[in-house]
Amino acid sequence: MPIPDFVARLRERIGHDLLPMVGVTGVVQDDTGRVLLGQRADTGRWALPSGILEPGEQPAPALEREILEETRVHARVDALIAVWAQPPMTYPNGHQAQYLDLLFACRYVAGQAAVGDDESLAVGWFDPAGLPAGTNERSRANLARALAFQGPTWFDRGPEPGTGLPPD
Repeated sequence: MPIPDFVARLRERIGHDLLPMVGVTGVVQDDTGRVLLGQRADTGRWALPSGILEPGEQPAPALEREILEETRVHARVDALIAVWAQPPMTYPNGHQAQYLDLLFACRYVAGQAAVGDDESLAVGWFDPAGLPAGTNERSRANLARALAFQGPTWFDRGPEPGTGLPPD
């Protein structure tokens, strides 16, 4: 996947150093409860639509833009489900990044699901109980969190004091 221009410009200044980024992920459901997934070109795995914020962009419109670009589906962001910082990662080219991920519940508005850019190999609607083989684990966890969501927004608060266990 191509590096966005603004990230490339930052990388010219900071090299491989850790770059904090804001990511947005959407659980898009249609009127029958099916979920929109894309098969990622970089890994071949199925995943929820996602992307990063561009400078000056608000999270909900950014996610609606990403969903349209990747899947040709118009979706509407309805609720913020979860917020957490993912662990730092290193890309094969040596660039380090850490994403603050915002998970949103979205609803289908219009459009036919189809590959919209070079980030996906395939796009489709799936019953949550019958996800395709190769659906990545983060997407499965995000989908489960979204399907169970009744508010309030979930925040990763780290281990519960005195237990060492992650919060519910």
